[in-house]
Amino acid sequence: MTQAMPPALLIRGGTVVNADREQRADVLCVDGRIVAVGEGAAAQAPAGAQTLDASGQYVLPGGIDPHTHMQLPFMGTVTMDDFFTGTAAALAGGTTSIIDFVIPDPQEPILDAYRKWRGWAEKSAADYSFHVAITWWSEQVRADMGTLVQQEGVNSFKHFMAYKNAIMCDDETLVNSFKRALELGAMPTVHAENGELVYLLQQEVAKMGITGPEGHPLSRPPMVEAEAANRAIAIADVLGVPIYVVHVSCMESADAIARARARGQRVYGEVLAGHLLVDDSVYRDPDFAKASAYVMSPPFRPKGHQEALWRGLQSGQLHTTATDHCTFCAAQKAMGKENFAKIPNGTGGVEERMAALWDGGVNTGRLTPSEFVAITSANAAKLFNIHPRKGCVAVGADADLVVWDPTATKTLSAKTQHSKGDFNIFEGRTVQGVASHTLSNGRLAFVQGDLRVAPGQGRYVKRPAFGPVFDALSRKAALAAPSSVHRAMAA
Repeated sequence: MTQAMPPALLIRGGTVVNADREQRADVLCVDGRIVAVGEGAAAQAPAGAQTLDASGQYVLPGGIDPHTHMQLPFMGTVTMDDFFTGTAAALAGGTTSIIDFVIPDPQEPILDAYRKWRGWAEKSAADYSFHVAITWWSEQVRADMGTLVQQEGVNSFKHFMAYKNAIMCDDETLVNSFKRALELGAMPTVHAENGELVYLLQQEVAKMGITGPEGHPLSRPPMVEAEAANRAIAIADVLGVPIYVVHVSCMESADAIARARARGQRVYGEVLAGHLLVDDSVYRDPDFAKASAYVMSPPFRPKGHQEALWRGLQSGQLHTTATDHCTFCAAQKAMGKENFAKIPNGTGGVEERMAALWDGGVNTGRLTPSEFVAITSANAAKLFNIHPRKGCVAVGADADLVVWDPTATKTLSAKTQHSKGDFNIFEGRTVQGVASHTLSNGRLAFVQGDLRVAPGQGRYVKRPAFGPVFDALSRKAALAAPSSVHRAMAA
């Protein structure tokens, strides 16, 4: 769909924050791109350019949420937010790009699933891209992965190590897919939970007479996550492929990533805003509707894990923050009223992530503003190969920007959120530091509480493969492997 270009916009008087530095600078946006940053930007503004006064505020790269699920068919139902409502909510909170997931059914051709998701996403209000899940294996899947990387701009593939009897990968699929990803210059990502253990523990917890939401974390303890993380990291190490672990929720998994990185392995970790700020006491609420609203996997953990995750972000052992935005309403959650294992897994947060992390990170001294930019946009852009187009305020980058008011406050609530979900996991939390304006491709999408979006304003973003680096890793892995493995890889 051809869209009229937004008028030129000059952002004056703000402090530009990138992952590497802060500077007082004006920013000029023309035809959806940043064309000037600095004191001379105003002089380059064309006649008729709009002006936005950012005095006393920060100008940040638009947030990138690398883990969302819009319009997801899951556990017998479909999420409340589609690609329009979900991305509109994202823009209201300062997130200008999402990376969602194509999740084929077992035996469904992955290209068919990809085309289906691309059709659903045409209504997006913000820019979007896709990870594609590998839920089964065949020579056709192998070939289709090549098509996705080389023609469709997909450079990451998701692997669910959980959800037995549904979309769970066995080790054979993991090995084949990881190896193929390395050949193609794509990044394998994993949902690390041991699905066999989860399945067993769900039954054991039920035998104890525990059927409510409090049973959910009991069936998915930290070591269930840590085992899968360690296994995936080991497989990636043998094959010589970098790996990205999604929604790291516990100190045991964070430690596994830190150990691997200390050995020189390329392992990257993602943390959800919810896991940094919400603890497992929510599952013990006697109100089923409230407790079930927090059911997601991995579950929220005891408070001690939160500090470990914050320290992982501070030290650079963990790299990105996301939401796993996957909204189900109370009626959908009630599908598991008699059995916690049947509660649809998912919570929201795409609108709240930036403010919640600024308040919990920058305002507490855990993060500097530049570190905040790194974990909310820049690192994701670099890891998924869309930097410097995204994730920085620089000449030539897309004009995806957030004017951030560090003094403004807001109370997060389902009553005021733009998401179609009926619950907010940060309900009642008052945060200081919010988006006053959000620009998407140079267009003012959110202006001091006024959401100005329409379906189809977002664009699909292709992400190139990581050719040269991955080629070198592949050669190194093959040369270092035992002769029998070397022959198998060369075949």
